[in-house]
Amino acid sequence: MRRVAGAVRYTRTMELPTTQAESSALARGPNLSAFLSYGFRPFFLLGAAWAPIALTAFAAALAAGTTWPAGGLALARWHAHEMLFGFVAAAVAGFLLTAVPTWTSSRPVTGLPLALLCALWLGARVALWPWLGLQSTPWVLLDAAFFPALAIAVGVALVRARNYRNFQFIFVLLLLTAADCVFLASHLGWLEPLPFDPLRFAANLVMLMITIVAGRIVPLFTRNALLRARVNVVIEPNPWLERASFAAVAAVVVVDLVRPDTALAGAVAAIAAVLLMAGASRWQGHRTLTMPIVWILHAGYAWLLVALALKAVWLLGGVSWAANWLHALTAGAFGTMILGVTTRVALGHTGRDLAVTKAITVAYGLVIAGAVLRVAAPIVLPTFYVANLIAAAATWAGAFVIFLLVYVPILVMPRRG
Repeated sequence: MRRVAGAVRYTRTMELPTTQAESSALARGPNLSAFLSYGFRPFFLLGAAWAPIALTAFAAALAAGTTWPAGGLALARWHAHEMLFGFVAAAVAGFLLTAVPTWTSSRPVTGLPLALLCALWLGARVALWPWLGLQSTPWVLLDAAFFPALAIAVGVALVRARNYRNFQFIFVLLLLTAADCVFLASHLGWLEPLPFDPLRFAANLVMLMITIVAGRIVPLFTRNALLRARVNVVIEPNPWLERASFAAVAAVVVVDLVRPDTALAGAVAAIAAVLLMAGASRWQGHRTLTMPIVWILHAGYAWLLVALALKAVWLLGGVSWAANWLHALTAGAFGTMILGVTTRVALGHTGRDLAVTKAITVAYGLVIAGAVLRVAAPIVLPTFYVANLIAAAATWAGAFVIFLLVYVPILVMPRRG
């Protein structure tokens, strides 16, 4: 019962009461006060905008072949960094800045402090933009300051409320900061390369965070949606399985630090995939196929299972079709889950019905299709490798273009009612 009660408190993140900043703007149209009234508004917009911008730059550089500026980050490394510490970071910030006020019954970060957080994120994107010549200067360290600033912004409320249960998110933010610092310091020549990839470490940390969040919200949202549709279901929590799944994914993070790309890493990934599958099989996802706003969350979680299974097959069997497991995790799990959560949070928290438009359903299909292309096309059609990557990038980015077209008015307008 404690687990169910915690999950109920958690879902109220999506349907919080109107803040003072929102109330003062209700009678007006789009305005800065409403836009800066909750963290999900600017950060979901920034993240969704950065996804197609960064991917367009990546695809253009691939197509041109020789136009990537010399002396900065390699194309693939810049792309990986910006999708993790640009796109994913914005989604994480928007989510935590909106969730923590509910967990702690505190006021959200609004106005100038929220604007300063956004400016820090934007400044880091500018410093790391390849064609400005700043990538080899200490200005790139702006990026390493973002997660600590976010940790302070949400951590103060957690400390005051003694909400120790959710301190795991602060711990993950600090580990992400360490990964970014190692990456940037190595790039600047201040640190010798370490035996692990800091970007892989960051991706694994995001996987761990998604495991925690999805394990809370996916079964609960599914149950609530089915009950609204008068489908009587029981999705009982299984604390043992939840703890075992978390421990297995945490083990993936640790093993990838000390024994990356080994049979041990493959075995741990296989165990994690089995445990996550056992949990997901209890969540009645097959009953939500007529509910896009729910099944997209199941699809995002399924990508976690696929990524871990592919990793196990690749490391244990060396099977070529499993080689792109990392993009099943990033383009698949991260992209799909972020799109699913942002579309739901923005609707629920702005007083709208929890039902997406047909355009957003198309966006869901595009983000999944883009991930499939990125994972499978280079294996199936290796001769057209660059063309495959460009097609995957265009398809995946198209999902977030649609999101912007539909959700910019929602994000900049005051809450309804």
